[in-house]
Amino acid sequence: MPRVRDAIRAFDRGHRLGPLPGVVAVSGGADSVALLRAFHQPGGRPLTVAHFDHGLRGAESDADAAFVAELAARLGLPFRFGRGDLRADEPGLEAAARRQRYDWLAGVVAEAGASWVATGHTADDQAETVLHRLLRGTGLHGLRGMEACRRRVVAGVSFLLLRPLLAVTRADVLDYLASLKQPYREDASNADPRFTRNRIRHELLPLLRTFNPDVAAALNRLAEQAAEAHDAMAGLARDFLVRAELPRAGDLVILDAVAIVSVPVPVLRTLLRLVWEREGWPTGDMTAGHWDWAAAVASSRAGGRDFPGGVSMRLAGRVVQVGRRS
Repeated sequence: MPRVRDAIRAFDRGHRLGPLPGVVAVSGGADSVALLRAFHQPGGRPLTVAHFDHGLRGAESDADAAFVAELAARLGLPFRFGRGDLRADEPGLEAAARRQRYDWLAGVVAEAGASWVATGHTADDQAETVLHRLLRGTGLHGLRGMEACRRRVVAGVSFLLLRPLLAVTRADVLDYLASLKQPYREDASNADPRFTRNRIRHELLPLLRTFNPDVAAALNRLAEQAAEAHDAMAGLARDFLVRAELPRAGDLVILDAVAIVSVPVPVLRTLLRLVWEREGWPTGDMTAGHWDWAAAVASSRAGGRDFPGGVSMRLAGRVVQVGRRS
């Protein structure tokens, strides 16, 4: 029963949140309700409860919003509500919903003067995320799963995105809510087999548990070890980038092709991702094949290539030019 509160306290201390005001994203489901109850302390740091309706479930969504609004009022916390305009048949629905939700949350952060947003993802969600990315052919970067804490900049608003419950399971969450006699909402769309994540949750993970009952814990360990390996790789990549980057040419990033040649390919791929992320270029549509091509151009094994999001790389004599097409 105390695991959820203990996890929040440990996370709070480890990330030194102190009195910083924050936003708790609450869907009304068990995980986010438990997150809110564990974070809330009467007289504690300022919290804002944020609920976003994607506009896909009609009356059920309205009931979710009313439930979260009532819970926020009972706890004496300000409530913010947002509504999306997605269609159920929209291509890439899950990704589109995520982008819309975080765009709105950035506005809530700015309005509330908050420093962070917390979401209720658990160890079970982490296992599903790792499997989802494996099925899509991810590399080391994706195997890290979801980060417990990361800086995000959305629509010019900078905030910390926190996932304090990654150390606890869904069973821990349900035990905690039962101890509080705290109700929560069930989202019927979580059983919809049209969504890949739901099939992973309801079909693939139960099958994998017949091979290893602790497969979720194993996948979480894999994510932690991948994060450690990635951090080490990123450290090497940053050192190489300092040596290889030359003064910009307008909007173009300029890399010394001679210096790049000595960079091991796995580190070079990480170096290029760091450039993409620093420049704010989209990485969501970059596949493993794209990163391999980018590394080939950077190391003078290919002359040039265009990439998703309008980014181009060109080898020009002794330098590599990287930039976004206007």
